[in-house]
Amino acid sequence: MRLLVFQHVECEHPGILRKFLAEDNVNWVAVELDQGEPIPDLTQYDALWVMGGPMDVWDTDEHPWLVEEKKAIRHWVKELNRPYLGLCLGHQLLADALGGACALQTPPEIGILNVQLTPSGIEDPIFANMAKEQKCLQWHSVCVSELPEDSVVLASSDICEVQAMRVGSHAWSMQYHIELEPDTVSNWGEIPAYKNALEAALGPAGLSMMKEKSDENMDGFLTSARQLYRNFMSASGFSS
Repeated sequence: MRLLVFQHVECEHPGILRKFLAEDNVNWVAVELDQGEPIPDLTQYDALWVMGGPMDVWDTDEHPWLVEEKKAIRHWVKELNRPYLGLCLGHQLLADALGGACALQTPPEIGILNVQLTPSGIEDPIFANMAKEQKCLQWHSVCVSELPEDSVVLASSDICEVQAMRVGSHAWSMQYHIELEPDTVSNWGEIPAYKNALEAALGPAGLSMMKEKSDENMDGFLTSARQLYRNFMSASGFSS
């Protein structure tokens, strides 16, 4: 298996998922789109993961590489029909690239919060052997407001309907984060856009509060991440 990863900021990498990839001896390549690295020939890869980032899907004037990224995602899912996993911005880009839409999340969803699987989510292989209600880290001010064609909602929260979705048979995405490691919150808190959004939502002590809650739930986060990774590999036809 050859895995391609689209990154939009250095510290939003696959996180703990890197450990699982190493255990399985998976060959993976990260492309730092925000640093001007070009998108390679997609046909050389078996799976595509698209990570998060501080930009929004409509910020194409400031980040013109988003245009080519959306084209690549559309080609990957619609024409190559190969496995896709998107997290946060990667979730929003999947919707936007395939004809759906995104909008401002009101209010922003930031903190250690719960998501609930829908009936479709309970039956979907990406969530096999996972709890119907899951605690996760949310850090977003944009949401998927219109689903793309041939998609189904797999998880929701009280204020955000599309927390997870599947498009077609092999493209999955989550608005929340599954890739957390013990240093993730601290690292992301150094990004001004993230820090400002966090403090606006939770107050001046928001970062320390988020870190404390994240630490309390880290064992559960890691367990969920490993199961979802295994599910993705199995559902995509790869051994794990």
